Amino acid sequence: MPPPSDIVKVAIEWPGANAQLIEIDQKKPLSSIVREVCDGWSLSGSEQFALRYADGPQLYITEQSRGEMKNGTILRLAISPARAARQLLERIQSHSIDARLEALKELAKLSADPTFATEYINMEGIGTLARLVESGNHFGEMLAFTLTAFLELMDNGIVSWDLISLSFIKQIAGYVNQPMVDVSILQRSLAILESMVLNSHSLYHRVAQEITVGQLIGHLQVSNQEIQTYAIALINALFLKAPEDRRQEMASTLAQKHLRSIILNHVIRGNRPIKTEMAHQLYVLQVLTFNLLEERMMTKMDPNDQAQRDIIFELRRIAFDGENDPGATEKRKAMYTKDYKMLGFTNHVNPAMDFTQTPPGMLALDNMLYLAKLHQDTYIRIVLENSSREDKHECPFGRCAIELTRMLCEILQVGELPSEGCNDYHPMFFTHDRAWEEFFCVCIQLLNKTWKEMRATAEDFNKVMQVVREQITRALAMKPSSLDQLKSKLRGLSYSEILRLRQSERMSQDDFQSPPIIELRERIQPEILELIKQQRLNRLCEGSCFRKLGNRRRQEKFWFCRLSLNHKVLHYGDLDESPQGEVPFELLTDKIPVSDIKSVVTGKDCPHMKEKSALKQNKEVLDLAFSILYDPDEALNFVAPNKYEYCIWTDGLCALLGREMGSDLTRSDLDTLISMEMKLRLLDLENITIPEAPPPVPKEPSSYNFTYNYG
Repeated sequence: MPPPSDIVKVAIEWPGANAQLIEIDQKKPLSSIVREVCDGWSLSGSEQFALRYADGPQLYITEQSRGEMKNGTILRLAISPARAARQLLERIQSHSIDARLEALKELAKLSADPTFATEYINMEGIGTLARLVESGNHFGEMLAFTLTAFLELMDNGIVSWDLISLSFIKQIAGYVNQPMVDVSILQRSLAILESMVLNSHSLYHRVAQEITVGQLIGHLQVSNQEIQTYAIALINALFLKAPEDRRQEMASTLAQKHLRSIILNHVIRGNRPIKTEMAHQLYVLQVLTFNLLEERMMTKMDPNDQAQRDIIFELRRIAFDGENDPGATEKRKAMYTKDYKMLGFTNHVNPAMDFTQTPPGMLALDNMLYLAKLHQDTYIRIVLENSSREDKHECPFGRCAIELTRMLCEILQVGELPSEGCNDYHPMFFTHDRAWEEFFCVCIQLLNKTWKEMRATAEDFNKVMQVVREQITRALAMKPSSLDQLKSKLRGLSYSEILRLRQSERMSQDDFQSPPIIELRERIQPEILELIKQQRLNRLCEGSCFRKLGNRRRQEKFWFCRLSLNHKVLHYGDLDESPQGEVPFELLTDKIPVSDIKSVVTGKDCPHMKEKSALKQNKEVLDLAFSILYDPDEALNFVAPNKYEYCIWTDGLCALLGREMGSDLTRSDLDTLISMEMKLRLLDLENITIPEAPPPVPKEPSSYNFTYNYG
């Protein structure tokens, strides 16, 4: 008799019959099991049948996927994938419009199943769908289901996108370029074009010829955020795959069409909250826009290039000569070296040498010239204010501007590819056509102000830059909605405030090193750890929504997982959309007993990260991945939506299994809460009045009634 781990107890349904409750021996061939099930209902031709899940995506069960079946799973006996594909293909070519529509509906649902998709594609089904589209005779629901089925089939990665014909591309592009088209058709058309661009170099060129940027921008001015998201995704795909020499041209075209202001007014400042996928697409657009700076960032200055040297002359002239008087300029040539020193260049004789290091290369000079021309009063004030100082506290403008440009490139990751799943866009960068340059202008004024607050000298240069980096990153983390709001946030992050924040974040460690305080900390730590543990477990009981990783980011699929209130079972199941609140246990059809969990692994040790870990764009996903390993050799794979949820779940699972919680979040929470409790207890001790007689009764330790609610 096989061991219990090889037996799965399931229910199998068949229309019009009572369900069969059977025990499936996982060592037996699937065909034998299907035959036994058919015999139970006196059905002949068992080779024409297969098993599918009754709930969720209702995927076919294969020899490769049968190990995912769990005790209590409800299955359905269905016609085999090959038979289903053949029948649908025949019905799609039927002369009856109603029969064709119903067949396309069913095909759209089944096409996400790779087992069915393989059979359908092998019967030249993709070509049949393509011809239906190319004919131009289908509209409304029928066309929408046709496009859905086509996209789902292609998304399985079974056939190459390069096989798509030019006439098909023209037809799909036509739906996008039409001023009035059904929303569902437009969504699928945009999604298909995005997949073409991302998956085929040759199709990029064809799509780029057929799609007008102006029409795509027009789709951003609608009230449907899904359409807006697909439109920006296609713009991003065209931007990402464009040859380097065409990206600047495309950026100019988008600027002429007022893309930035349209996104700002119709998306960011629209009446609807920004959904996760829209936030990701805005982040991608932000990254691709800043990456246009990479060429200048990596271009060294040629000291012998007169045109480039003239830019430095112009910086000197604006600062010291005022109006352009050729005669006055001639008189000052002998003083150029002194002027360059006053401008804060490291090389006073030939300041062009300051721009030969990359990054930031010529980008730093571009920023300086923008400040000098567009914010001339600010530029002159900064230069003259520091050049007139004789107390060694002058802030070297040139050196600071170059280093600041390098720092901003690092903070905004100029030249890096967008990260999968990242949503870190900054609304303020969509508020100005020259957002990068304006950002620099705000930050150089901050640097000058911080230099004065620190009373810094040349020896303190690196210290000042560290403080400025902290000021900028803290301000960006607050997500200011405009450049003016950024200035306001930075004003609140003075040097003294940074010092205060640093001291606060150190948890006053220097004040808690004496033996009595260390002893008090050790006494407090267990109860604080227990508090954190209970908070983590409570969060697991509330549950979290996770995004399923797939080939196509835009059509998100979700699943939800939560711990039972008695901490004995993990419940999980698929969802059609991200939930707004708690998901009831009844809707979560799958479960894992906590007693079956062997271990929790993270990062590259996760089964679903084995192949993805080498990809640069998946680094962020890798940092958020964790898996539950349970009997016999199964895994439940997660990718947390953010670092906070990752820490909550990994800590909570460790607490559930009686293991140490070791995330950065737990260490931070532990330090914060211990520090708070110690201060409360020390404050209590300071307020004790000791009477002369009788001897004082020892004070009870204060009870810890702090309700912890992180975030």
